[in-house]
Amino acid sequence: MKYRGWSLALVLLSSQALAETVFVTLEKDNALAVIDPVAGKLLKTVPIGQRPRGIVLSKDQQHLYIAASDDDTIQVIDTNTLKEVAQLPSGEDPETFAMNASGDYLYVSNEDDSLITVVDIKKAQAIKQIPVGVEPEPVTVSPDEKWVVSASEATNMVHWIDRDTLTVVDNTLVDSRPRGLSFTADSQQLWVSSEMGGTVSVLDVASRQIIKKIHFDIPGVTKAAIQPVGILIDSARRWALVALGPANRVALINAQTLAVEKYFLVGQRVWNLAFSKDQRYVYTTNGVSNDISIIDMAQLKVTKSIAVGRYPWGVVVKP
Repeated sequence: MKYRGWSLALVLLSSQALAETVFVTLEKDNALAVIDPVAGKLLKTVPIGQRPRGIVLSKDQQHLYIAASDDDTIQVIDTNTLKEVAQLPSGEDPETFAMNASGDYLYVSNEDDSLITVVDIKKAQAIKQIPVGVEPEPVTVSPDEKWVVSASEATNMVHWIDRDTLTVVDNTLVDSRPRGLSFTADSQQLWVSSEMGGTVSVLDVASRQIIKKIHFDIPGVTKAAIQPVGILIDSARRWALVALGPANRVALINAQTLAVEKYFLVGQRVWNLAFSKDQRYVYTTNGVSNDISIIDMAQLKVTKSIAVGRYPWGVVVKP
């Protein structure tokens, strides 16, 4: 009886961990997918702006910020009604963006103009545009809010922007076509994926220098197909996960030893990743197979695939 009761408790805890909503931008459907990961199904699809990609959840979990790239705006969507309640200025062709830990500013990549646009959310105003390298895409903010970091695809550089002065104070050269950026929770390391270089560079934030380059080797998969993009690091810096694009794999990396330990087979052309609130589960967007995969981090295996619509790109989770 004790064993059965304990098993039931584990099932209930697991269900509670998944009692959340997953939101995914559908680039080719101009829509937002709303997913119940417990039931393993798509709840609804909501029309939004043109070519939606980057997506961020507000700190109070009441709003989604979505980059409608072809509309040159950041849409604000109410997470309860799923209706647009506002738009924020973004500069031209917003693709990805990041929010600071306090939740009051957005930093938006403008790929065509080689700029980062800084948006004051409360004022709904763009307060500054920061020149960076050619074709900036990924952008992130350190958890301690000392740094805003952008990476430019064409110049293969990471640009270090001082959070107080909003000026570029340093640059770090990385491998070809950087596409993903992620700070560790303690703000001591920055991980950078290079799509065409096929590597992930781990940078020491204090020196802004590369301390390790991580390479990937998947039996039966050509090097050309291994294209690292989205990066996710757990809060304890135990694991890092890297989406490997057309390799259709997510790499599991020991974030202490920086060694690749496992590859998860997911859908086709995996782009981006998000944790469940308790970090037990990882959700992946698979652009070509038009689905998301769910990775169970306790069992270290893929447990579900859910069809969502055409070209899923960005993903966030609302507890």
